[in-house]
Amino acid sequence: MEKNTLPTVFVILGATGDLMRQKLIPALFHLYKEKSLPELFQVIGFSKDDLDKDGFRHMVREMTQAKVQATQEEIDSFSKFFVYEQGTFEKEEGYQKLAEFLGYKDKEWKVCSNKLFYLAVPPQHYKTIFENLASSGLTKPCSKEEGWTRVIVEKPFGKDLQTAQELDRMLGALFYEEQIYRMDHYLGKETVQNILAFRFSNSFLQDSWNKKGVEQITIRLLEKEGVGERGAFYDGLGALRDVGQNHLLQLLSLFCMETPLKFDGDSLRRERAKVLKALPTISTDDIKTYAKRGQYEGYGEEKNVVQSSNTETYFSIQTSLKNDTWEGVPILLESGKGMKENLVEVEVVFRHPTPCLCPSEANKHYHNVLHYFIQPKEGIAMSLWVKKPGPIMTIEEKAFTFDYKSAFGKEEFADPYERLLLNCIQGDQTLFVSTEEIMASWKFVDSILRGWGKTKAPLVVYPKGASAIETKLSLAVDN
Repeated sequence: MEKNTLPTVFVILGATGDLMRQKLIPALFHLYKEKSLPELFQVIGFSKDDLDKDGFRHMVREMTQAKVQATQEEIDSFSKFFVYEQGTFEKEEGYQKLAEFLGYKDKEWKVCSNKLFYLAVPPQHYKTIFENLASSGLTKPCSKEEGWTRVIVEKPFGKDLQTAQELDRMLGALFYEEQIYRMDHYLGKETVQNILAFRFSNSFLQDSWNKKGVEQITIRLLEKEGVGERGAFYDGLGALRDVGQNHLLQLLSLFCMETPLKFDGDSLRRERAKVLKALPTISTDDIKTYAKRGQYEGYGEEKNVVQSSNTETYFSIQTSLKNDTWEGVPILLESGKGMKENLVEVEVVFRHPTPCLCPSEANKHYHNVLHYFIQPKEGIAMSLWVKKPGPIMTIEEKAFTFDYKSAFGKEEFADPYERLLLNCIQGDQTLFVSTEEIMASWKFVDSILRGWGKTKAPLVVYPKGASAIETKLSLAVDN
């Protein structure tokens, strides 16, 4: 990874929580081990927990030991990057202490350092933290030439269009757009990024990647597990908000975007936003036909879930894009918990030319189907039709496959958080979601959520462990 030499202070608000333990510590350690962090680098943990610097460093060492393979010497050396400031999100005193420490660090380094503020907290704390960061002067850069400041916000970016707009107005009043990094780890996945290389580096795809060449696109995200320990968070949120508004629509934008003028952050984000803006809202009259929902059997018995909950754990949505490239091509979005398998894939069915050069006895068209696998295996499979050896013209379907990990051997895939944190330090917003993308995706999702509420669309119960096809059949029968 690229080395960054600018002196940087990384402030983590909510530094004793689960996100720190599960994601931030491993990502920072790998960046440290790869020598990708700035030479002058400091992490300040900020939380209400009663800890001093030594106590916090002890916690960091324990977190590191639990999540990575490393020697004790490496862990001890890594922990020296960390210091701690106790404070609550609501009181100004904690932010004043942060400001004092940052001033001390700048004097020590004899330079105005870059400041990165990471909100590793639930969304209900955003408003308070943003306002205190801004009013304390912590997020003001020293000058245009020296010492940038950036804020990193984890998803979810609102619960609906209205709350997303409120959050955006608040951020816009306090920070410039180039200071705001809206993080969704999905965009940092290696295979998600590879979509761009796959789409725009293979010329044979270009002429058929449109409504003339593609018959249908399906994007699915299936999970075997139920809500587990996330019941309190998930109940009332549901599958569409949890993964539809972000993960599935991000995949849709990457697969259907036009070739950008440049491969830079602004151009890529602009093209992704155009796709999402082309999604039509689904009318109330069409909700039962094009936006179906289900809930796995026993969901109401899960921990921290209301027994009579009408939260969907599965959805199946049919839509299209209102633009010249894709208009008329059915796009299916599907996700569910408690399914038979874990699977994240994009399936592209290509049109067969007419007239069909097929054996007359077959009486059917042969479709080439592209499967782009993101999880759990990572790769690409393309169905090809070939003649079976023998005197008779018999056509058989064979697969051309590419396995991502097998192809690159022992090369280690960077964790999404590792890549995204480095991008934040480098000032690269390519893999971060723009305001335009968020608003367009919420506008589409809001129409469905409202329609489900107004029409009282059936919430079909499906057996845990059902396949996607079985769930679809259940929804079709009950609707």
